[in-house]
Amino acid sequence: MNKAIPGDMSGLPPGDPQLVSMIVSHLKTQGLFDQFRRDCLADVDTKPAYLNLKQRVDNFVSNHLSNHTWSPHLNKNQLRNNIRQLVLQSGMLEQGVDRIVAQVVDPKVNHIFRPQVERVVREFLSPGSYSEEPPLQLKSNLLSRIQTHKDKYI
Repeated sequence: MNKAIPGDMSGLPPGDPQLVSMIVSHLKTQGLFDQFRRDCLADVDTKPAYLNLKQRVDNFVSNHLSNHTWSPHLNKNQLRNNIRQLVLQSGMLEQGVDRIVAQVVDPKVNHIFRPQVERVVREFLSPGSYSEEPPLQLKSNLLSRIQTHKDKYI
């Protein structure tokens, strides 16, 4: 069995748990997960799935609270925990979160997240050999656009 020394990934096959762990740690230190989280959270409160879930939870809580009479002796913490358990047991959160993920995260995976993760992983696996240069086709398309509309750019 080939033992890899710490920091040496040459002996680790693709998918190796140690390699995956090292890559995930590197992605975290680069702040990529935080950036993805911020991007998704910025969009979430405008999506129909979130608004629907919020309304469903609000209605559920209101209906539950309508069955209780307020008094100064009401144990609010116990009531809050009871409502929390009922909401969790209802399954509405799980279903709602799945819809939110489908509306917020899924559209970003292939076009935004994957290219950034792939770039950071390539840089991690081959430090110094990854170029930020765009592919030749992209560069030629960009140049032809600039020449076509040079009055706008120059």
